[in-house]
Amino acid sequence: MREISRIDTCFAALRSENRPALVTYITAGDPDLETSLGILQGLPAAGADIIELGMPYTDPMADGPSIQKSSLRALENGQTQKSTLEMVRSFRRQNLQTPLVLMGYYNPVYRYGGERFLRDAAEAGVDGLIIVDLPYDHDQSLFQVAEEVGIAIIRLVTPTTKGERLAQVLEEARGFVYYVSVAGVTGSAAPRDQDVERALAAIREHTDLPVAVGFGIRTADDAAAIGRFSDGVVVGSALVDCVERAETSEAATAAVHDRVSELAAGLR
Repeated sequence: MREISRIDTCFAALRSENRPALVTYITAGDPDLETSLGILQGLPAAGADIIELGMPYTDPMADGPSIQKSSLRALENGQTQKSTLEMVRSFRRQNLQTPLVLMGYYNPVYRYGGERFLRDAAEAGVDGLIIVDLPYDHDQSLFQVAEEVGIAIIRLVTPTTKGERLAQVLEEARGFVYYVSVAGVTGSAAPRDQDVERALAAIREHTDLPVAVGFGIRTADDAAAIGRFSDGVVVGSALVDCVERAETSEAATAAVHDRVSELAAGLR
């Protein structure tokens, strides 16, 4: 029997409160390591239930301009896979409850060494991993090690994932399902509620895992609308934009935490 994870515990608690999870995304090292760590450490108090920490990459093909620029800012300031894992360790020294998921692309994981990366990530306190550009039928080497060390490989489902392919993608999904609500990149137009609701009904025919919805959700009203029928709402570009617009590190930290508080209030 698989151990109960922080992700499982979080969604169980939220079901008892009858509300969806607020899943917040920031890019590790954006705009710099110190500021990024301060933002990360303050997210739970601001209202984040689950945190996605982006692993910077030079060619984030699924991301829109906001997250692309955040990755470049982080890389220009020296962020690496090792320093991202060190951020997780620092976070875990203060917080043992909030689930933390790493999200990014396969190339940096491959260069680090897939098995070594997963073992180091588990030791640091990572709960889940989303690899945007690695299809389910090519992730078995990572999946097997992840199962061993207790990291959930979280699968992405899009509006074009249907029928037999949908069932196959969800067969070995862990943690929660990330539904990409629009055919496009992060930060694109807001999803249509009716379309998302229909898609989630189809997904739930194949899995009992919670389903979190991301891409195009920016405001408290957006989050509340999607949260009516989802198990979680993912917000990323709106938070990364707060960092880009801020003139100082202190302003960036305050702006992100204020926006997260607004989103959390919308979901409550």
